[in-house]
Amino acid sequence: MDDVRHLDLNLLKALASLLDERSVTRAAARLGVTQPAMSGMLARLRNTFGDPLFARTQRGMVPTSRALGLAQPVRRVMDEIGALLQPAPFEPATARLTFTLAATDYALRAVAVPFLAALRSRAPHVRVSLVAVEETLVQDQLERGEVDLALLTPESTPPSLHARQLFAEHYVCAMRADHPLAGRRRLTLKQFCGFDHALVSFGGHGFRGVTDIALEAQGKRREVMLSVQSFLIMPDILRTSDLVAVLPSRLVAGLPGLAVSPPPVAVPGFVKTAAWHERTHSDPAQRWLRELLLEACTEAN
Repeated sequence: MDDVRHLDLNLLKALASLLDERSVTRAAARLGVTQPAMSGMLARLRNTFGDPLFARTQRGMVPTSRALGLAQPVRRVMDEIGALLQPAPFEPATARLTFTLAATDYALRAVAVPFLAALRSRAPHVRVSLVAVEETLVQDQLERGEVDLALLTPESTPPSLHARQLFAEHYVCAMRADHPLAGRRRLTLKQFCGFDHALVSFGGHGFRGVTDIALEAQGKRREVMLSVQSFLIMPDILRTSDLVAVLPSRLVAGLPGLAVSPPPVAVPGFVKTAAWHERTHSDPAQRWLRELLLEACTEAN
């Protein structure tokens, strides 16, 4: 036999087909090659193994003892090569891995909560690490594998990453359930601006946001008396005060003790996207988790 380093794996496929079919014509059809090409591969096989491998008889091609001895090892090699080329199937019910999700506090409430509920029932052994997203670092974190998926907006998603839209978000006016404005189907600008407001400022110390820009376009203004950096504390603040806040709808949907109304001024919403790196793009487990995340966001809408 020639040096194994020069063995053509296509020849092993041809040998496996010839052993199964016992016919050059049928083996050629199975591999999608011409009969002369298969005859040429058989000649190369004979040269490689130093044996005729098949003898022609009245009943067709009969494998030699050498060919029969090669049958099991060749099939084992082909099976192992096939396993290398095909990723291991992902079984959610038994999988044990850690999935790291980077998100803002809003996205943790709007996306991570329904995602975790769905995940626990389908993949109970998958651990999830929720970390704060840092837009200036997220690309490097995804590339290094420190983060598997980041919840961003299209504007903050680096173009080199894979991204998929999860949902489009809109704003609502939120207040405590027994607030004087609660229960009104539509607020007037006068009513809206007549109460003190709270807003979320990611950078801190900010008392002006997209709502104020929309109001100014109509010659109106509101009094923002409280600025916080976290969305998650806002529901508790509203429940215990007369403050009003314009918040993303998914943040306050279904929360007890709160009432919501459409803002009396058009406030631009935003799109939430999931972003990931090429290194995890084709991984079966990661693909399954991304699909579950999208499903959870769709059902929570």
